[in-house]
Amino acid sequence: MKSKWFVFLSVLALASLVLTACGGAGGAAQPMKSLGKGEGEVDIIAWAGYIERGESDPAYDWVTAFEAETGCKVNVKVAATSDEMVQLMLGGGFDLVTASGDASNRLIAGGTVQPINLDLIPSYKNVDERLQNAPWHTVDGVHYGTPYQWGPNVLMYSTDVFPEAPTTWGVVFKEQDLPDGKSNKGRVQAYDGPIYIADAALYLKYNNPELGITDPYLLNQKQFDAAVALLTDQRKLVNRYWHDVAVQMDDFTNEGTAASSSWPYQVNLLQFDSKPIASTIPQEGATGWADTTMMHAKAPHPNCAYMWMEHSLDPKVQGDVAAWFGSVPSVPAACTGNELLTDAGCATNGFNDFDKIYFWKTPTGTDVVPYSKWVEAYNTIKGSQ
Repeated sequence: MKSKWFVFLSVLALASLVLTACGGAGGAAQPMKSLGKGEGEVDIIAWAGYIERGESDPAYDWVTAFEAETGCKVNVKVAATSDEMVQLMLGGGFDLVTASGDASNRLIAGGTVQPINLDLIPSYKNVDERLQNAPWHTVDGVHYGTPYQWGPNVLMYSTDVFPEAPTTWGVVFKEQDLPDGKSNKGRVQAYDGPIYIADAALYLKYNNPELGITDPYLLNQKQFDAAVALLTDQRKLVNRYWHDVAVQMDDFTNEGTAASSSWPYQVNLLQFDSKPIASTIPQEGATGWADTTMMHAKAPHPNCAYMWMEHSLDPKVQGDVAAWFGSVPSVPAACTGNELLTDAGCATNGFNDFDKIYFWKTPTGTDVVPYSKWVEAYNTIKGSQ
């Protein structure tokens, strides 16, 4: 019996002939036109928890079967921030990256990633229509990757401190006594990345409407200065600028941290371990991430990379990742029939909240403070006392 990958590659070969006969895609950068035999491995930069082979929990494994089917060994480099992902990709040697919107357009603009031939990824047609042509991976009609997962940046909190869910991000931005009668000073955290300035801007958008903020990533100088001032004032409250998920979970478990921005991944793991942890999206709303699997312009293992992108869109894989990370799958078919995610999982993880999330993106445009200034300002904030 022929394996599904033999059939898959045969379909790709036919698609390639059709594409070649039609002249291929236009533009200076050309996507791959055909695939061949796998090179034996694929090197991926990913967020923590995004690529599991059952080592943390045997029920969560979407790597082993792929390796057996394709002969492509999956090597993963975990990155903690979008800036780290960009730097790693610039250094070369990797095939794929699960890039958020604040990295993806930088990678496209810099020519670091290559256009994707969707004819070589048959499952792309099953991607959520809200994501198929999203601006963080599609430029001038050209696609630069396959959507992976998406979701909000949540407010994680200790239920020992907060008997009821906090209603505002103010508990991490403004000095105050928490419900346990103790100050929040030294008991809250902030994300260790310049993109966190958008979280402050979103808080101000709701609480200081006179600033006229409409998009927390597209800030004029006055709006940007207000967000920086809020974060500078927050500095005295912060016990850690987190980027390592394991360290953040330990801080909530053993170091008395009461509240912080976080990802559903940490919330899930702590709850699985029966820790007194919960999460919420406060009244101001939330920033979030929609991640795209993007291929390096000089990927050393392009055939295995394409095979992984196709595999990543399998509904079973999508559902398993969503269950593990607490995210929303990019393939709606994953929302039903998955034992780990359950049929309620997509709704629980925010499938219907897409339009309420301000997804990470790189600040660009006329009269908009550029990202380089975000980096400069945030480094100054973290270094202040």
